[in-house]
Amino acid sequence: MQQMELLGVRVELPSNAPIVLLREMSDAARLLPIFIGAPEATAIAIALDGMTTPRPMTHDLLRNVLEELSADLERVVVTELRDKTFFAELHLLRDGSRFVLSSRPSDAIALAARTGTPIFAEESVIEEAGYTAEGNAAADQQPAEEVVEQFREFIDSVSPEDFGT
Repeated sequence: MQQMELLGVRVELPSNAPIVLLREMSDAARLLPIFIGAPEATAIAIALDGMTTPRPMTHDLLRNVLEELSADLERVVVTELRDKTFFAELHLLRDGSRFVLSSRPSDAIALAARTGTPIFAEESVIEEAGYTAEGNAAADQQPAEEVVEQFREFIDSVSPEDFGT
């Protein structure tokens, strides 16, 4: 399992499919694109921009519920890629008890963006759907903008079907 950094969201053209981009925090610094829904892309972008809405969005509500129940979101894990669908888990701690809940990666990442919770991905998922930005000796030393630009170039050359088995 590898810890990931949330780089951002963008829209893949010409299909207009939103994508969240994660980058491995190890020396390999592989990138993991995950196709997500438009509402979740908006929710993640709002959290990354530090914006607040007049009324809580769904992910804000879930964060508030966790706070009221004194439950801590310890980590989010992208666990699997099966039949072109990503799966994730929320790892919670409450009163000394641990709970694991199944989640869509987009919802888990939107919640993690609001709580500062670390995001992880299983090695098998990164191996299957991740890639290394071409031409860089150490992607973790590049500015985020440069990595995102390389990601844009990569996305322009693939389709969602390329990530299936």
